[in-house]
Amino acid sequence: MSSIKENINTTKLPLHVAIIMDGNGRWAKTQGKPRVFGHKNGVVSVREVTEAAAELGIKFLTLYAFSTENWSRPTFEVNALMSLLVETVKNEVNTLMKNNIKLQAIGDLTKLPDKTRKALINGIEKTKLNDRMTLVLALNYSSRWEIVEAVKKISMEVSSGKLELENIDPNLFSDYLTTRNIPDPELMIRTSGERRISNYLLWQAAYAELYFTEVLWPDFRKEDFFKAIFDFQQRERRFGLISEQLQEVQ
Repeated sequence: MSSIKENINTTKLPLHVAIIMDGNGRWAKTQGKPRVFGHKNGVVSVREVTEAAAELGIKFLTLYAFSTENWSRPTFEVNALMSLLVETVKNEVNTLMKNNIKLQAIGDLTKLPDKTRKALINGIEKTKLNDRMTLVLALNYSSRWEIVEAVKKISMEVSSGKLELENIDPNLFSDYLTTRNIPDPELMIRTSGERRISNYLLWQAAYAELYFTEVLWPDFRKEDFFKAIFDFQQRERRFGLISEQLQEVQ
């Protein structure tokens, strides 16, 4: 059976793909199971997509694992998610090492439970020298939080005289975000049929191509990821220009 992967142009890959992993709860409901069952099965999809991205040669993959708003969910579900994160990082770190994949995280990690934060930091430390691909987990993350924090830091530096107001531009602002060492995503994928980006990488996704699929996250596999990449490659990315201008540049 042929794969759409065969039609992907590996010389025109997005440098950075960001994913909103949505639909775990609905998937579990269709199985007659509690929501946590969906989260556990979603781990398989994380592994599949990470492998698929690495196989193609994509350099950065960011997964929206837990938003600042998710703390409002039932306590049992939040606790289960935090435990699952610890278990997953511990179980997958050897696979990351074997595949030369670096683990990073963005978000307010100080608010995570100690056990979760320690497991995460341990995984980040163990994989820090890997350079095939960087897997970024967005944890206790929201764009509005990130942007407000950046404004606070910049304001303090202006007030203290370390930074001149005239020197503030988009590039400088980006340096104060949690993603300062990560290129902006060129493709953002959301599963489960929802068509919004839910406070995720709002600044960074200014020119990202958006791809929405009806597939629920626990059912999302390599072939689904390849379909998204192939779709991305069919689009004309103009960045405010018109088609004729792009042709002149080429």
